[in-house]
Amino acid sequence: MYKRWYDIDPTVSLAVSLMRNANIDTQYKCAELIVKESKEHGVDLSDNILTDAFTYVLRRWYDTDQKMAESFEYLKSLPIDVQKEIALKVINLLQIEEVQGQG
Repeated sequence: MYKRWYDIDPTVSLAVSLMRNANIDTQYKCAELIVKESKEHGVDLSDNILTDAFTYVLRRWYDTDQKMAESFEYLKSLPIDVQKEIALKVINLLQIEEVQGQG
């Protein structure tokens, strides 16, 4: 069965799902965290990859926003164990944001 790249690991899938349901400010905080963590793990995407990514039909929810799309390109390029590690940090950030939003 074909799966989306982030459905391979349940933790990563959950993080992406929770991000999708968060408000845009929280999504941007998560995107910044993903990019920062990815760069710390040695991922460096060239501008060409990002430009090319926007030449096809935008099908995924995060493709409509360049910042979001870029963060997922970073996450996607990492090994699954590192994706999972970052996903846990994203979930933690989302929980913190949710609590602060209720206060």
